[in-house]
Amino acid sequence: MRLYGIKTCDTCRKALKDLQNAGVNISLHDVRAEPLPAGKIDLFSQEFGDALVNRRSTTWRQLTENERLMPVRELISAHPTVMKRPVIEADDGALHLGWSAATKAALLP
Repeated sequence: MRLYGIKTCDTCRKALKDLQNAGVNISLHDVRAEPLPAGKIDLFSQEFGDALVNRRSTTWRQLTENERLMPVRELISAHPTVMKRPVIEADDGALHLGWSAATKAALLP
């Protein structure tokens, strides 16, 4: 399993810790340190649409109006921290956005 997020994000750390404590083999892909390939952004965007963009983030608030109008792929490529976190890719390829009760129910044994 793979978690896409930021190592300093509280929600990402909580999800990683919960999954590891449950015995799940999971690794973190820090999108700030290692930007996502365009193919992953496309995959996540197809799955989650506009929900992939965190419009409550500090990064979003610092964007110009023109940047806010960019397509999701270009926006996340240019500003990876605007992506809602975490995105979790299960071993079967299923994608989950955020660390909600529904995500926990789907991923924790």
